[in-house]
Amino acid sequence: MASDTILLVMDMMNDLVHPDGVGGKSYVPIMQERGVYEATELAISKARKAGVMVGYVRVGFSPDYAECPGDSPVFSKARDNGLFKLGSWGTEVFSRFAPQQGDPDIIKHRVSPFYATKLEPLLRAQGIKRLVLSGVSTNGVVSAAVREGHDRDYACVLLEDCCAGATREEHEHAMSGLRRYAQVTTAADISF
Repeated sequence: MASDTILLVMDMMNDLVHPDGVGGKSYVPIMQERGVYEATELAISKARKAGVMVGYVRVGFSPDYAECPGDSPVFSKARDNGLFKLGSWGTEVFSRFAPQQGDPDIIKHRVSPFYATKLEPLLRAQGIKRLVLSGVSTNGVVSAAVREGHDRDYACVLLEDCCAGATREEHEHAMSGLRRYAQVTTAADISF
C-alpha cells in the first residue's frame, strides 16, 4: 500500500457492540441511535476504495487471563465474567466490520492500543504518518489512541460518528477533551 494513512477500528468486538454481547445494554442502543454502525461501515468502505490500510485493535486475554491485571477498575471483572477471552466469539470483530485477509490484527491487554502491542512497529514499517480513529469507547481506547498517537508525532483524525461511549455523556465529555489533539470529522466528510 502506498498510503501513509491507516484506519483503526478499535474494540468493535462482539462482547462490546453486538446486540447479544455484554455491551449490548450500553453501547448498542447509543450506537444505533447515533448511526455509528452505518458510519463505521462507510468509513471502512471509503478507506478500502482509497487503498488505505484498515487495522483492527482488539482487547483480549489468554484463556488463563495471565495478562489481566487483577486490581484494574477496567479489567478486574473480565476474568470473573469470562469476558475478552481470545479465541472466543466475544473477541471476534463484529461481522458488520469484518476484517479482510491481510488486515492487521492488533491485540492489546490494556486500554491503550500502543502499550505492549505490535501497533508502533507496524506503523513505522508501513510508513504510516496519519491515524484515522474509530471505536468504543470514546473515553477509553479512542482517547488513549488520540493522545498517544499525538505524542508519537502522528497526525490524528477522529471520526466522531464512528465512536461511542457507554453513555452519551461519556462520549461527549471525551470528545470535548480530544478536539485539542486531533482533527475531528465524520465518515461522510473524511478524505482518504
